[in-house]
Amino acid sequence: MTKRTRRNHTLAFKAKVALAALKDEKMLGDLMQQFDVHTNQITAWKAQLLEGAVGVFGPGGGEAPAPVVDLKLLHAKIGELALGNDFLEGALTNTALLSAKR
Repeated sequence: MTKRTRRNHTLAFKAKVALAALKDEKMLGDLMQQFDVHTNQITAWKAQLLEGAVGVFGPGGGEAPAPVVDLKLLHAKIGELALGNDFLEGALTNTALLSAKR
């Protein structure tokens, strides 16, 4: 008996299988053959879908929280880049590689 290598399924595939299991139109054995996934995995994905479904209807509506942005850090980076651009512009102007007309 050959050993099967570990497979990584996409999130869309997992959702498709879990939704098919929730519909109860087919038995788990039929879903196992159709999607080539073990019944224990189908049951686990179904449970994850049911647990995660609560968050969709809760406060926030399932939207991802906005990332925290450090404005001081961003302004410092902008200043650093502007300083570098000004230095390079002056150096190129001195060597006549950059036209004086801009």
